[in-house]
Parts: sequence; C-alpha cells; structure tokens
Amino acid sequence: MNLSLLLSIGAGGFFGAISRFLIATNVQKLYGGFFPLGTLSVNVLGSFIIGFAAMFFAQSVAPEYKAFVITGFLGALTTFSTFSLENVNLLQDGEFTSFGLNIFLNVTLSITATILAFILFKKLYA
Repeated sequence: MNLSLLLSIGAGGFFGAISRFLIATNVQKLYGGFFPLGTLSVNVLGSFIIGFAAMFFAQSVAPEYKAFVITGFLGALTTFSTFSLENVNLLQDGEFTSFGLNIFLNVTLSITATILAFILFKKLYA
C-alpha cells in the first residue's frame, strides 16, 4: 500500500471525525434530544457530499485527493455515505435485488450485532 495514500486517508479521517463531532453535537443542542438529529444530519450531509465527490472524482484526479475526501473525511464523518453510494451504484447498474438485499442485510444485521453485543456485555460484566 502506498504511504502517501494512507497518510491522505488518515488526514481526511482526522478532519472528518472532528467535523462529525462538531456538526452532530451542535445540531443536537440546537434541536434538542427528542430524536438523534445530530447523527441524521451528518449521515444526510455525508451522503450528499459523497454523491457530489463521486461524480467529481470520476474525472482525472489524483488518488490521494479521492482517498482524503471519500475514504478519509467522509469515512470518518459517516459510514452511511459509503452505504448510500454503494446502493445508488447498485440501482444504476440495475441490480435491484442486490440493492434491496444490501439495505436489508446492512440494517438488520448491524442492529442485531449491536443488540448481541449489549447482551454479551451484560452477561460478562453485569
């Protein structure tokens, strides 16, 4: 793996993580705690940015820039942006079954895994 590519991802991740914290925290403070609007805001914002960035980086752009923005910054801002892009790509490719299956499996398995982790933690440490 190319060191400059890894450093680009790391630098983007640094700024993405900080941005996620600042945006999500401030949105949540602004609108209250009745619904996780902070997380929703970074997911929607990240999904919009990755759509724009994917089109922009489809042009001839250095891989380090793409790695910085898409993998690093947006990966740290929200993994939901990658999930959204992959699903849009499946739709554009006419892979409707894979599109539905990807959404179903990601959502149900991820939530199930979190529930199982909670149960395991409680059994081990309660």
